[in-house]
Amino acid sequence: MNGWTFHGGRLSKAKAHFGNVGAQWLDLSTGINPHAWPGVSNLSIDWRSLPDVKALEALEAAAAHHFGVDPAHICAVPGTEVGLRMLGDCLPGPAAHVVPSYRTHGEMVMGSRPIAITDVVTIAGSTLILANPNNPDGRVLTASELAGTLQHISATAGWLVIDEAFADATPDISLASQISDDRPLVIFRSFGKFFGLAGVRLGFVLGPRTLIARFRAKLGSWPLSSAAIAIGAAAYRDERWIEDMRTRLPIDAKALSDMLLRHSLKVIGECPLFGLIEVDDAATVFERLARRAILTRPFDHNPSWLRIGLPDSEEALARLDDALTYG
Repeated sequence: MNGWTFHGGRLSKAKAHFGNVGAQWLDLSTGINPHAWPGVSNLSIDWRSLPDVKALEALEAAAAHHFGVDPAHICAVPGTEVGLRMLGDCLPGPAAHVVPSYRTHGEMVMGSRPIAITDVVTIAGSTLILANPNNPDGRVLTASELAGTLQHISATAGWLVIDEAFADATPDISLASQISDDRPLVIFRSFGKFFGLAGVRLGFVLGPRTLIARFRAKLGSWPLSSAAIAIGAAAYRDERWIEDMRTRLPIDAKALSDMLLRHSLKVIGECPLFGLIEVDDAATVFERLARRAILTRPFDHNPSWLRIGLPDSEEALARLDDALTYG
């Protein structure tokens, strides 16, 4: 099953491996909002000119307002994957990353050591990397808990790096408002997951202005495409859609969780964009669903885990329900 555990979204590989299964594929492997922001078709993109500096500044201002941070402390990057790896060259000293979580967290700093969330208090003089909400179990640390961790890290001359890729649906847990020049705090935010437009490849790094300046120097004059700038700026300004989605996603997540529980599946973690189940043999369930053209996400570090993203409609949820019932 190793071919499916590196990351989600390997739909073309699934089609090639499982062949013609007689149905359109339902990709539930990524944890990306299935209800994508609908305004893309209304935008006019100028593909002939280089991306405009003022337009990039407007995007960062719109995103900063959404996150609750001063625009001076934010830098747009072509996806948080790129930003996280760039950060590895910017922060000094040893590092530790909380596991289980994103694979990238363990690769961004050479020699970073994996630790459990319960061992965070042992970190001293190091960069600590964690996700909130976490992937794949949806574990959430409150803003108050994170503030305590930041205080501990700061007192030991370390840095706290928080990947808030899934935080848009639950903004009260974010520590973005704590970003300042005198705090060793760096936050990453993803555009594609909440807005359902992962192909735009847009993310943001939030941190002290000295760090932001280093990112800008490394990225150069045109870090983003004109399309990413236009789509991101318009989406972050669409406050009604954002509020509506923050209401809708927990409802959809509960419907998924309730359906999984009806099948006596043990839901051990969840957030508004996915659920994590524990079964005796996740590979068997993965295979059974794939034979019904439903792609989910298994994990090599725990063969009993299977993450299932939100279906995009009642019909898709019913199809998953039917596949779990009849295989």
